[in-house]
Amino acid sequence: MTATHISCSGSKVPQQLQTEVTNEVAKTENNEKPKPAARSGIRNYGDVITKEAISDEGLFTIHKVGDKYYYEIPDSLLQRDFLWISRFANLPSGLGNGYVNAGSSVNEQMVVWQKFENKIVLKTKSYNAFAADSLPISLSVQANNYQPTLYAFDIAALSKDSAGFVIDVTKFLTSDIKAFSGLDAEMRKNYKVSKLDESRSFIYSAKSFPLNLEVKQDFTYDAAEPPSNSATGSISLMMNQSMVLLPKVPMQPRLNDYRVGYFNIRQIDYGSEALKADEKSYIRRWRLEPKDVEAYKRGELVEPVKPIVYYLDPATPVKLRPYIKAGVEQWNKAFETAGFKNAILAKDPPSPAEDPDFNPEDVRYSVIRYVASTTRNAVGPSVSDPRSGEIIESDIIWYHNHLRSYRNRYLLETGAANPNARTLDTPLDDLGEMMLEVITHEVGHALGLPHNMKASAAYPTDSLRSGKFTQEYGIAATIMDYARYHYVAQPGDKNIRFVRQLGPYDHYAINWGYRFLPDAKSAEAEVPTLSKWINEKSANPIYQFGSGSGGYDPESQTEGIGADVIKSSTYGLANLKKVAPKLYDWTASKTNDYDDLDELYGELLGVWSRYIGHVVTNVGGVHENRLKPDQAGFIYTPVAARTQAASLDWLLKNAFTSPEWLNQTNISRNIHHASYVENIRSLQVRHLNNLLSPDRMARLMENEVNNVNYNALDMVRQLQRGIWSEVYSGAKIDIYRRNLQKAYLDRMHHLLNEEPPRSRSSYGTPVEISQSDIRSIVWGELVKLQRQLKSAQSRYANDLSRYHVDDALVRIDKILNPVKS
Repeated sequence: MTATHISCSGSKVPQQLQTEVTNEVAKTENNEKPKPAARSGIRNYGDVITKEAISDEGLFTIHKVGDKYYYEIPDSLLQRDFLWISRFANLPSGLGNGYVNAGSSVNEQMVVWQKFENKIVLKTKSYNAFAADSLPISLSVQANNYQPTLYAFDIAALSKDSAGFVIDVTKFLTSDIKAFSGLDAEMRKNYKVSKLDESRSFIYSAKSFPLNLEVKQDFTYDAAEPPSNSATGSISLMMNQSMVLLPKVPMQPRLNDYRVGYFNIRQIDYGSEALKADEKSYIRRWRLEPKDVEAYKRGELVEPVKPIVYYLDPATPVKLRPYIKAGVEQWNKAFETAGFKNAILAKDPPSPAEDPDFNPEDVRYSVIRYVASTTRNAVGPSVSDPRSGEIIESDIIWYHNHLRSYRNRYLLETGAANPNARTLDTPLDDLGEMMLEVITHEVGHALGLPHNMKASAAYPTDSLRSGKFTQEYGIAATIMDYARYHYVAQPGDKNIRFVRQLGPYDHYAINWGYRFLPDAKSAEAEVPTLSKWINEKSANPIYQFGSGSGGYDPESQTEGIGADVIKSSTYGLANLKKVAPKLYDWTASKTNDYDDLDELYGELLGVWSRYIGHVVTNVGGVHENRLKPDQAGFIYTPVAARTQAASLDWLLKNAFTSPEWLNQTNISRNIHHASYVENIRSLQVRHLNNLLSPDRMARLMENEVNNVNYNALDMVRQLQRGIWSEVYSGAKIDIYRRNLQKAYLDRMHHLLNEEPPRSRSSYGTPVEISQSDIRSIVWGELVKLQRQLKSAQSRYANDLSRYHVDDALVRIDKILNPVKS
């Protein structure tokens, strides 16, 4: 709060909402103004809100009197629906193991303010269970879904005009209320949090805007094991509590269809005519309505009544602003497919003279925030109405260091074929293009679109080597895939686009979610048209959606491009083998420093690992094609047997052989005294254990009933013979292979003798190991390996290979005959 009276009465509010708020404040819900009365505890207004009060007018008027905070709530806003969002404003390093950042949402809930006798009550309100008020069953829904009371306030005074109530919110805003806290139960347990230290906790600021309240709380907790600054025994964080007034009349929702990717909200409709409660899902989207409905019907491009507007953060570097604005407005191409022109706009931050009321915390303004942080990330969150899915507001967050990640991957993944990438000083136009596309991706999230990981498999791998194709269609069918760079193109390929771009799926999805259907007066009435659009394009892979969850569909993976993952990874690996010998020349030799070389070499190992992981998914893989019963085909189809076998053969040659090409002496001897062998072991073992995971073996076992001629036994036999190929040939076993073979035995011990979590793996593929074929296969193949090792002993001299074989035999004996404690 500032030290002067702050008034929002002159704020520029959208006319419709301004009128709504003005009309609502002018009357009460029951057309009766509360009458002043000499009730116990209710004081005169002037005795509570004294002349010393610092007041901020807006949705509620916030008063600060000394060290106390008061809300003055218009009677007309009782029983209205509000959305309450709790976010981290500032937090200590390491909180949540680094998976949460400033701006991360902790909780979203709908709330309502109610009057009960001499109290104002704040309650949660849920639309998860729903029935129209006109239906008798709505009474039962209310009775059987009674919502918690979050807080009860004594009425301190009536408003001057008796059209509202004053409550003291000081204790409420300085208390550790679980519904609004940033520390969940797991964090409190992990960090051994005992209590909120009220002596070190306070209200940092409280602001009122025409449609929202924003409060920041500076909280310190006593914690025996905090994530950082352990000597303090404390966790300090700043929480931002936002309360947003929702429209009095919700937008007409659009029913979700899982064949098109949209974030969604879920409701259980007890008023359905079905013989059970009907679960409904509505997509999250902005309210876009054409100014001229008749022109829109004629197929003309029409501006929306209220466009989507993003303002740039005043802290944004001037040289980057054109790229950010272009990234936002690139979506206009897709909105034109949906019949709208100028649907989304990006604007520079207004000066105080242009808009004295501009404030990024005001829900009327969506802002692309430029955050001074070493975090390498960007996020596109949004706030939506839980009743209809209408997106109310969105703040895109760009972290300052994020471009460093893109520069590194640009160099590593495209450097073999792209001269512009072979430097630490990436040209500004290239960096700007990367930033533009990242912003477009994050705005896509804020428009309601989740990741579509299936889109990167829509294009044939060899088509990606065509400059004409990539310039027109990009490297994936959507900007919403994690297909950031073109690693397939080879040296000599001409006119290649190396960075992702908006694709045909984006036009399709925006049209499906945002096209205005004026003749459909309900969500249900829209369904025939929406389904028709999907069915018309269902056979084309460009328009398919896959979330990438589950880890079983090789066509729906992160960071991949091209339909043939074996061919794509082969191309990618060939490029990486050209980049590795040049890495020193492109970094340390130019900077006279090894820091960038160390960082990039570590990321190069990650890129290699990623290409391997793409091929691993083929083994035990299952293609998912989202279909409805009126469409031909199956949703789940196992990967062809020959493809699974070929994938494992590729892995044995490219992942599990000794990767001498990675041992660049001018790198490994300059960045660490001894880490190369261990780095290779760690990466190889990760993929070995992934292949021999219970969930993958369960899918391979199921191939037997799906008439796929490649099962878990085939996979283990092929893998074991490849991993132990030296034992069959008599070749010397080098250090990488010795490490890998020991890891193989450790994994077999794990599968045979350890008890993993019952029934389901982390991927959700059901398997009960002790009652499946997994242990039978492991036992049988280990016995075979034991015999082979014994026969090979005599072929090895008294060296490390012989010692390794002897050790392996002892290990296998202990695995097959464990000592019971």
